[in-house]
Amino acid sequence: MDTLESTSSPGLPLSESPPRPFAPSPPRPLTESPPHRVAPSPRPRVALFPGTFDPFTIGHESLVRRGLELVDEIVISIGVNEAKKTYFSLKKRMEMIRNLYRDEPRVKVGSYDSLTIEFAKKVGAQFILRGIRSVNDFEYEKTIADMNRTISGIETFVLFTEPELTHISSTHVRELLRYGHDVSAFIPKGMRL
Repeated sequence: MDTLESTSSPGLPLSESPPRPFAPSPPRPLTESPPHRVAPSPRPRVALFPGTFDPFTIGHESLVRRGLELVDEIVISIGVNEAKKTYFSLKKRMEMIRNLYRDEPRVKVGSYDSLTIEFAKKVGAQFILRGIRSVNDFEYEKTIADMNRTISGIETFVLFTEPELTHISSTHVRELLRYGHDVSAFIPKGMRL
């Protein structure tokens, strides 16, 4: 017969163990951290948010806002690809984003013409932030995230685009701009093109 060793009734068969009354633990004071919490890291948690941002949209703005709830700092990083023709110059894109976040010290803006993970290491980022609008985005981002983790150890975290913003992309905004259409509904308030 199986027995259970306990301080209250040593050697009693399991089926004969006396019932224990349920006693909930006392509530913790509001100022006390949960016991499973990891101590704060002395090193700030920095995420790199790479992209072309041609232009920066309200979808991008949403990802930055939500990402700042998870990390201490976000470096919006404009990748330079000479083979890719852009609507706005690199200088103009950096200026627009810097002006947008001029009052937010936790957001930095940079540009790079190397591998994304090399720039992430250069700025001290431990994470890469990406947004996903669709299943196609997921497949693409997963492949790149797996590769980045394999060669650098840098983790990628993804945020799903808010449902009301899934139709917005820089490509569509550029197309509207080419035809002279007002795009103010698709770019952050206060951002001047």
